[in-house]
Amino acid sequence: MKKRKLAAVLALAVALTVAGCGDKKESTQENTKTETQDTKTETDEATEDITKDAEGHVVAVDVDDISKYVTLGDYKNLEVEVTKSQVTDESVEQYIQQQLSYQPVEVTEDRPVQENDTVNIDYTGYMDGEAFEGGTATDTDLIIGSGQFIDGFESGLIGKKKGEEVTLDLNFPDPYQKNPDLAGKAVQFKVKINKISEPAELTDAWVAENTDLKTADEYKAEIKASLTESAEMEYKNTKKSNLFQALVNVSTINEYPDELVEKAKKIMEKRFETSYAEPAGMTLEEYWEAQDISQEDADKIVEQSAKSSLEQGMYVQALLDAEGVVFTQEDYEKELDAFAKEYGFADAAALKAVYSDAELVKDNVLWSKSCEILEKYAKITEVNAEN
Repeated sequence: MKKRKLAAVLALAVALTVAGCGDKKESTQENTKTETQDTKTETDEATEDITKDAEGHVVAVDVDDISKYVTLGDYKNLEVEVTKSQVTDESVEQYIQQQLSYQPVEVTEDRPVQENDTVNIDYTGYMDGEAFEGGTATDTDLIIGSGQFIDGFESGLIGKKKGEEVTLDLNFPDPYQKNPDLAGKAVQFKVKINKISEPAELTDAWVAENTDLKTADEYKAEIKASLTESAEMEYKNTKKSNLFQALVNVSTINEYPDELVEKAKKIMEKRFETSYAEPAGMTLEEYWEAQDISQEDADKIVEQSAKSSLEQGMYVQALLDAEGVVFTQEDYEKELDAFAKEYGFADAAALKAVYSDAELVKDNVLWSKSCEILEKYAKITEVNAEN
């Protein structure tokens, strides 16, 4: 079992996105997918070097007087609510049942389809008597109750048996984001049930075969530990995000340093390129064209993303300056190492091996430090999540 390590890595991906500045006043929210998809690739000089000031201190933004650009609000009297999920025996059982449903066992007796069964089906969708594009498939596995298909499809198969052919008269939801042209349209599906399977049973044998553990009790304990760690990490990230947003809500960006905006735009262009264009084998210009985005609109997207990222750095730097916090290279390396370990990595080197964009990582390390400062002063109310 490596679920706890995986949970930490996923939490880090959250940390690398929650540092956005929100949408207060005229600020714009950066497309977070650009940041989460950073992987170990070659980067240009803009992302290989982290920002430092004239004295060699690691900084969020390098300006002579941050107060010219940011009016920092009363960060010592922030009040936030933070939701915390509770890991219960019921939630552990639900998670385990979900895992068991992913490895179903074929039903041999002659019984009808039930909730949580996996059915293997062939189906054809008709609209106005004609089969429509994308509405036909064969040898498809579907977990009943998973919500993969439109309302009425899965429930319409409950009570039916293997070998039956079922006709379902349904309507696509409105709106329907997957295909807006089908939104609200009446449709008829003809479905043949080829096979019925049910979730596997949690036994010592199943655990030994599918995990590196030996018993069902060990598996349950591991799952509970994993879910607990994930809940704690989610709570920490939500707390940081809420605290920083509270700071943004009481602070103001007065103006943007022109030079830093241009630098941020170049960095954002590179991130769009490495995250979207290069994986598709395209140049960035070709990618925008393929997405039916004009160059004018693309320039706006890049500028908005750049300003959003820059806003975060400006708020962070204003807070660090207000607190008199400075980072020598040595100080920063220590902070980076602590940040890496917080998110489940052995050390900073292990984090860098996954996230190659050093500037992005630096931004999040300093953002995380700023959240620790805010937490020191803030009144935090913990709210239990509704299960």
